[in-house]
Amino acid sequence: MPAHEYLIVPAEAGHVVAMAPHVRQADVDEVYAATGMEIGPALEQSWRLSTHAWAGLIDGEVACIFGVTPYNLLGGRGIPWMLGTDLVERHALAFLRRSRWCVSTMLRLYNHLENYVDVRNEKSVAWLRWLGFQMDEPAPYGKFRMPFMRFEMRA
Repeated sequence: MPAHEYLIVPAEAGHVVAMAPHVRQADVDEVYAATGMEIGPALEQSWRLSTHAWAGLIDGEVACIFGVTPYNLLGGRGIPWMLGTDLVERHALAFLRRSRWCVSTMLRLYNHLENYVDVRNEKSVAWLRWLGFQMDEPAPYGKFRMPFMRFEMRA
C-alpha cells in the first residue's frame, strides 16, 4: 500500500468550495437539524466566523475542515466545529492521531470549548468522547429541536 500524504493547513476559500459537495451525510443532516441551513452556506459561514480554521488534506484532497469561533466578545470560550468527507472514515487512524493536536491547539486559543452534536451522528459522538470531551444528556436543540448533546472541554 503506498504511503499517503497527510497535511493540516490553514483553511482557504478554495478548500471550502472543494469540500462542500462531498461532506458526509451525517454532517449534512446535523448542520440542517441545528441551523436549517444547507451545507455549502453553513460551511462557508463557519469558516468565515472562525478565528482559526484548518483544512485536513489527504494526498491533496480536502478530507475535513475544522475551526473554532468565539462564543462572545469577552473571549475565553470557543465553539469548536469540524465537517468531514468520507475520506476521514477511510483514513480513520491518521485522522484520530492528528485530531488530538487540533483540540490542544484550540485549547491554547480558548480555555473553554463548547458546542453541540446531533445524537444521530454516532461517529462524531464517539470521536468527541475519545478526545475527552464531557458530554451532556441529549436534549432538544437547534432549529428543529432535535436531540443533541452539549459537549465541552476546559484547559
